[in-house]
Amino acid sequence: MEYRNLGRTGVKVSSLCLGCMMFGRRATAEESYEIVDRALEAGINFLDTANVYGRGTSEEITGEALKRNGLRDQTVLATKVHGGMGEGVNDRGNSRRHIVEQCEASLRRLQTDWIDLYQIHRPQSDTPIDETLRALDDLIRAGKVRYIGTSTFAAWQCVESLWVSRELGLNRFVCEQPPYHILDRRIERELLPMAQSYGYGIIPWSPLAGGLLTGKYKRQEKMPEDARFADRPDSPRITSAMFDVVEGLQPLAEKKGCTMAQLALAWCVQQPGVTSPIIGPRNIEQLEDNLGALQVQIEQEDREEIDRLNGPGRMASPFYEADFGPHQFPVL
Repeated sequence: MEYRNLGRTGVKVSSLCLGCMMFGRRATAEESYEIVDRALEAGINFLDTANVYGRGTSEEITGEALKRNGLRDQTVLATKVHGGMGEGVNDRGNSRRHIVEQCEASLRRLQTDWIDLYQIHRPQSDTPIDETLRALDDLIRAGKVRYIGTSTFAAWQCVESLWVSRELGLNRFVCEQPPYHILDRRIERELLPMAQSYGYGIIPWSPLAGGLLTGKYKRQEKMPEDARFADRPDSPRITSAMFDVVEGLQPLAEKKGCTMAQLALAWCVQQPGVTSPIIGPRNIEQLEDNLGALQVQIEQEDREEIDRLNGPGRMASPFYEADFGPHQFPVL
């Protein structure tokens, strides 16, 4: 297992991050405990969850898994805040009220005294970034959070946050978690250069495009019953261009003697500027397949072939979507 710096923090994280979104959903609690134990055994030291996954269920299972194996102190534990956790109008978003309330709730569910990386799950244009950063800075100063990050922010929003942190003397975001995979490479246009310029870690979510890059979806064939998009065949992410890319990747995976998932994941791990892609296995078999990607070397001729299928900065299936619009009132 390779270990990389988490942005400019000096903290070392594994080149794969274990995503816990499936815990309590498509993976039972016992299956989830087994996945966590095997991932840590393989050298993964970075776990990512969110309060909104199962309305707290994923955090509860993740916390229990680390309590059972006694490896919390050896783990870089990340979670997120933003999504709706209740029916009230203030039970969501990036306000101080919601962030502080949900940090306390996440700490209880995770059975820990601190969160290593606390991330804002999505940008929100009707909440000034200084409101969000002041709340996060207070949590860091209170010892409840070690580092802060974002997820699916635009490059300009990240840079704006750095300016506000500097102006107000607040702790800054150290990483961004964007969607990034062979089917949607739009972060290569501005976000990746920004991250490399300002010392941001990049933790891609959905490096397998929600399963679209595993090869199990076939053009003009019925969706596999257990697939993530089985109940969403009309999803805008299911496109003709997506099938063109996937069909072009199959011969390359066969030539390299690896699975489609391993090829796609290895490509993401080895892309310049990437810190640690997030894998989201729902069983041990998927985890083992994902771990096998670390043995796949992407050569220059492989990169060129993949670029021919979907070039740098291009998109064949839309994942990089969020509230990237302007603020509704001044930031400061």
